[in-house]
Amino acid sequence: MTRESDEQSAKLLNQGCFCISLDRDALRGALESELGNRDMFQLIAERCPYVFAARPVFVSDAHTQRMKDVVAAVESVAAMPAYREAVLAEAPAIARHDPGAKGVFFGYDFHVDESGVGLIEINTNAGGAMLNAMLMRAQRACCGAVEEMLPASDEAEIFEQNIVAMFRQEWTLSGRSRPLRSIAIVDTQPGQQYLYPEFLLFQQLFEKHGMQAVIADPTELNLRDGALWHGDTAVDLVYNRLTDFMLEEPSSAALRSAYLDNAAVLTPHPRAHALYADKRNLALLSDPTRLRELGVPEATRDILLATIPRTEIVTPEKAERLWSERRHLFFKPTAGFGGRAAYRGDKLTRRVWEEILAGDYVAQAIVAPGERVIDADDAPQTLKFDVRDYAYDGKAQWLAARLYQGQTTNFRTPGGGFAPVYRLPASENCCPASCSCKEN
Repeated sequence: MTRESDEQSAKLLNQGCFCISLDRDALRGALESELGNRDMFQLIAERCPYVFAARPVFVSDAHTQRMKDVVAAVESVAAMPAYREAVLAEAPAIARHDPGAKGVFFGYDFHVDESGVGLIEINTNAGGAMLNAMLMRAQRACCGAVEEMLPASDEAEIFEQNIVAMFRQEWTLSGRSRPLRSIAIVDTQPGQQYLYPEFLLFQQLFEKHGMQAVIADPTELNLRDGALWHGDTAVDLVYNRLTDFMLEEPSSAALRSAYLDNAAVLTPHPRAHALYADKRNLALLSDPTRLRELGVPEATRDILLATIPRTEIVTPEKAERLWSERRHLFFKPTAGFGGRAAYRGDKLTRRVWEEILAGDYVAQAIVAPGERVIDADDAPQTLKFDVRDYAYDGKAQWLAARLYQGQTTNFRTPGGGFAPVYRLPASENCCPASCSCKEN
């Protein structure tokens, strides 16, 4: 197969392979036997019924490698002193505190289709990793050709082991020498969060590996005697799921003080968000002039400029031009997350446009998402998808797709949610013609 036909084959499978599905009995078994939790499956079904998609997404090996190359390119630029100086000069003061830790679970989000890949944003508290490990334990293939694309049977377990090793590495990088003993998984009103079941999965994973783990609201934390406490438990490390990225809310006061005093390890942290996830950085990383001025090598520039859609900061001086070009642009708040307050330009009203001009926004050239056709009760239905590359310390950890309808991912679409990514190798045995799904 040529690379072009490899990517075309992935498109054809995304359009026409219906008989591969999530094995819900296997998912229930994984949650009950491997985690020892008989209530988790029901909790997920009730709390987030559309978190797991019924169908996988197919991506070519070439595109998978391209995404890895982009992660490495961004990381190489983010490590440059000139880049850090430029970015941190515009960031809140707390971002200049360097705790040593790298930050867990970066999420590089891509739009992928047969024409290429586009990095649309970077997140530093990307959710879903444990859910995807569970999802991979519950897949079944329709035929031998697709069976070859599934990850090895022990890959999910290896991923979980790497997750634990990652948190321990964060502890070590922060200058601690004794073993990591306790972790607090922190979010605002965690029991009310859509992905609360994942917090429980993390708690069980940490406890399985000998660490005490609690799930807490930031207001439940206290700083005393040089340590961070949750009740009677001294917290060594906080797994931060807050969207208060700079710890500016009053509810984050104890956590902020503990972070700045190095009383506890916080991961991910404000510095990581400023260096990677602030969407103003995409304007720099997609600007050829700025990249040359920073001294970014040509090969790295070529990767970034070919894969990051042109992004620019919205200012009043650009208002007339951006409004005239809005149908080709997507507008995002610089510190946004989860697609909130993000708008396609062709859907804008004048009222919303005025709000964008008054806020902190970037305008990004639209890159079309991939499409996955799923079978519905009455007729096939087409959903959009993006691909999230979970990464730590510049290395890709896991690929997952998210199927959705609407402007952005939402986990509210029947048939949508997290989907496993099946990599399509350049092999004649993996062409759509060898898949029996159309016959079943």
